[in-house]
Amino acid sequence: MEDILLLPLADYWWAYAGFITGLLLILAFDLGVFSKPGTLPTLRAAIVRSICFVLLALAFNYGLYQFLLYELPTRPDLVGLDHAQLARDTSLEFLAGYVVEYALAIDNVFVFVAVFSYFAVPAQYQQKVLFYGIMGAILFRALFISLGSILMQYEWVVAIFGIFLILTGLKILFLPEKPIDPSRNPVILGIKRIFPVTPAFHGDKFWVEIDGKTWVTPLFVALAFIEFSDIIFAIDSVPAIFALTNEPFIVFTSNIFAIIGLRSLFFVLQSMVKAFLFLKYGLGVILVFVGLKMVWLNQAFGGKFPISWSLLIIGSILAVSILVSVAWNRVRGPEDKDPT
Repeated sequence: MEDILLLPLADYWWAYAGFITGLLLILAFDLGVFSKPGTLPTLRAAIVRSICFVLLALAFNYGLYQFLLYELPTRPDLVGLDHAQLARDTSLEFLAGYVVEYALAIDNVFVFVAVFSYFAVPAQYQQKVLFYGIMGAILFRALFISLGSILMQYEWVVAIFGIFLILTGLKILFLPEKPIDPSRNPVILGIKRIFPVTPAFHGDKFWVEIDGKTWVTPLFVALAFIEFSDIIFAIDSVPAIFALTNEPFIVFTSNIFAIIGLRSLFFVLQSMVKAFLFLKYGLGVILVFVGLKMVWLNQAFGGKFPISWSLLIIGSILAVSILVSVAWNRVRGPEDKDPT
């Protein structure tokens, strides 16, 4: 049963096209209505926008559930199966994938904060960098998911990705975190070899012409580093969600819904980076769990580890890591909050 796709691209291409069209409209609305060039959203506005993006994802999930209840009984290849159960499981897969991707997106925010601090990006230019960074992230995720949907058909590839996720999770749990050092990043070094970099910002421009020669600004270098970072994150996040579902449509939509709210989430969390000290350990445990699903648990449970159990385990891990962070902050006070 696990090899049957409920929403194959060949038959439901219009669903992908409709989702992408809706995505472009959402991004255009968010950029054109809520974002004014050279200004920063208030904390209240950022919180409201973040909540709206979460509610939008939940509304999409409910709509998907209702659509599957209507559509699956019409499928001749699904005769004799429990269509209501399939619809519920698929909706739970979306929800579990969204929760995992959103948690990993929060980890992305911490990287954004570090990058903006390192490059001393003025606050009024950060929205522009985040917007283009998120657009790039969407393109990279689409590429990775397309490749993943092909590669994940081979059991040995699934096993390799599962082992990779386990090792990544263990690394997060037991190895000290290295500080971000963009000066040694190969992409940044490559950019500096190809283009001269202006010593100062030129407004919100990514490049400028000086004496007939193209120079890139530190804003462009910061954007390049953010895009490179997202590629690294995608290597973890895309296999992680394929451990929860084999439906490319679910992988794609849950990924995108987690990403599009990143810009608002950044302005909510940028001042609270140290408030979630133990979240990274929770993410490490989650990566180990989904890696085990890929290499062992799915096979041990007849080909599919129950998605309701997965959602409960993932939610519990995140809840515990957040609660422990809050408790640690209260015990330690405003000073000396680093557990390492």
